[in-house]
Amino acid sequence: MHGVMESKEIEMIRGPLLFVKVSSGVAFDEVVEVELQDGEKRRGRVLDVSKNLAIIQIFEGTTGIGSLGTTVRFLGETFEVGVSEDMLGRIFDGLGNPIDGGPMVIATEKRDINGDPLNPASRAYPKDFIQTGVSAIDVMNTLVRGQKLPIFSGGGLPHNMLAAQIARQAVVRGEGEEFAVVFAAVGIKYDDFLFFKRFFEESGAKNKVAMFVNLANEPAMIRLITPRVALTLAEYLAYEKDMHILAIITDMTNYAEALREISAAREEIPGRQGYPGYMYSDFASIYERAGRAIGKKGSITQMPILSMPNDDITHPIPDLTGYITEGQIVLDRGLFNKGIYPPINVLMSLSRLMKEGIGPDKTREDHGDVYNQLYAAYSRAQELRSLATIIGEESLSSTDKLYLRFAESFERTFINQSPTENRSIEQSLDLAWSILSILPESELTNIRTELINKYYKKGMEAEPK
Repeated sequence: MHGVMESKEIEMIRGPLLFVKVSSGVAFDEVVEVELQDGEKRRGRVLDVSKNLAIIQIFEGTTGIGSLGTTVRFLGETFEVGVSEDMLGRIFDGLGNPIDGGPMVIATEKRDINGDPLNPASRAYPKDFIQTGVSAIDVMNTLVRGQKLPIFSGGGLPHNMLAAQIARQAVVRGEGEEFAVVFAAVGIKYDDFLFFKRFFEESGAKNKVAMFVNLANEPAMIRLITPRVALTLAEYLAYEKDMHILAIITDMTNYAEALREISAAREEIPGRQGYPGYMYSDFASIYERAGRAIGKKGSITQMPILSMPNDDITHPIPDLTGYITEGQIVLDRGLFNKGIYPPINVLMSLSRLMKEGIGPDKTREDHGDVYNQLYAAYSRAQELRSLATIIGEESLSSTDKLYLRFAESFERTFINQSPTENRSIEQSLDLAWSILSILPESELTNIRTELINKYYKKGMEAEPK
């Protein structure tokens, strides 16, 4: 790129955007320094260039910038962030500056926040089972290393608690390796930030977590930068330092709102519900930074959290996310209202890579069959619950009533567990058998006979009261 160029000709200021007259040579995504009349300096980046006009996003917002006496410097480089292993255990703002009162991090190297795209031919297929200690995920929606599996939530649901629990408990079986966690908080409330900070400190996980925090009262512009800064560190730790990284981004809905706000300021033609038409590819530029590379020991597993507006799974944000990611974990308000944690709706949830990470030598030989049987039985029980509200429970057959008992036990003892409870996959599967033993053996049509002979009777002894 070119050296430093200056311009003092500000054409217009609109929202977080600055429209500046430039000569040729300014590049897209270039970093800009804006010096105000009183000497204050702000940073931004070039969003668009046409003929002799550059549109610049100002990170700190345009308040106080006047069209006279302001100097705009084009620095001839893209936005880079310093990365280092020493960033684990620290808290940064959305641009990568420490905000925990500790010393500045001596960067090992600087990297472009847009990352180096992983060549599709060098991607390794995700197939290693990650034990989260949460039965509804491990048995029903298995997470594998290198996967991107979002949590679809809603206002007031405990997605923060679930994400923190997974961050603390996640482990790759067999290797016994813990994950380092790169945590990006996008547009969250201050009390949510305090919750995560306190949780990681109290659980002793603080030293393996790097937090990047953008609060709700900060400019929308920084929301677009925060996940990219965090994932730049994740890529460095995974592919240069051979670490297994769990990247958690909360909340992608705040990110999408910032995208819409800046798109509106640019007067772009809106797409669905006012979101820009390029939201799909913009999401993909974040989500696709998960994965494993052939010949590299490290990996990035991503769990973005998004709160569905009005609990609507067809809203553009969850809809587009579902196209890009390998499944989703859906939290359910009905289960939450029953007092069940985590309120995971196993029928709506899905892990597309699950079959690669389960079975003999990975989890247990009965895992696939148990999953199929639980899914089928719970699905039938939900239909019977609807039927019972119409015709009354006493009109159901004795087997149907057993299905209702099964569903109640499935929710109360299998899905439900405390936020500090860390169940091994064997414990979760044994618990599943004990609940399946409520049903007569003749109903277990999805499980092979040899597995029924091996595990079913054992389950009877542990039948929940």
